Amino acid sequence: MKRIALGVQYNGADWQGYQVQPHGQTVQDKLEQAIERFACVRIGTTCAGRTDAGVHALGQVVHFDTDLQREPHAWVRGINAFLPDSVGVRWAKTLHEVVPFGDAEFQPGQDFHARFSARSRTYHYLLYNNAVRAPLLSGRAGFCHRPLDVERMRAAVPPLLGRHDFSAFRAAGCQAKTPVKDMYEIGIERHDDMILFTLRASAFLHHMVRNLVGSLVYIGQGREGTGWLGELLEGRNRTLAAPTFMPDGLYLAQIEYDGKWGLPQESPRILPAF
Repeated sequence: MKRIALGVQYNGADWQGYQVQPHGQTVQDKLEQAIERFACVRIGTTCAGRTDAGVHALGQVVHFDTDLQREPHAWVRGINAFLPDSVGVRWAKTLHEVVPFGDAEFQPGQDFHARFSARSRTYHYLLYNNAVRAPLLSGRAGFCHRPLDVERMRAAVPPLLGRHDFSAFRAAGCQAKTPVKDMYEIGIERHDDMILFTLRASAFLHHMVRNLVGSLVYIGQGREGTGWLGELLEGRNRTLAAPTFMPDGLYLAQIEYDGKWGLPQESPRILPAF
């Protein structure tokens, strides 16, 4: 039995998040249905990171185990033949052999796991900053009609970098075992009326990116000072931070793995308006 990894992209506007739900309107539901139709057998999948309703993915990674013999290009074309237009498999990679039915425990360093082998996750948040909304960006970018000062937002970033307790930016229903995460990078770029936030961390809490973006927008509007994020981190009180920002502009951009796995991942900068 072999472990297969897939690179998956999707437009989340059409779906109620990634994880399987009873109503069946999720990315995982459609992906596993497509795999079953192609492979003629039910196969469960594991993803690198679950995304909420309305959130997109440029570089979601999933894995599954099967004893079927298929070339990587056959998995890509075969699964895509049964997927809706808003979901697509971009690449496939055949990895190592696995013990059937999970009889052996996961061995870090020896076994690939879409979630546990990840070294970091990168998210983009695409924000349209104009006095008037743009209908063609609906569902694909967030929107803020008030002018935003990018330099103020950049000046607020340094306290977030490094290892911190991010409880102030954690959703009430978050199931993560710990709120402590390593934030490696936060970039903020303006391209005319588009602002691109890029956040790379060891992992993210539920709603963490959207909560951080919402608080940065408050600072960019001048509603809070540039030292506010540091104060929020220390206070660890979610109710003191800005409201959760809309999901429309959030993209799971890239999952970083050890190069030894040889995953054919793509550039994480394929975004609308870029």
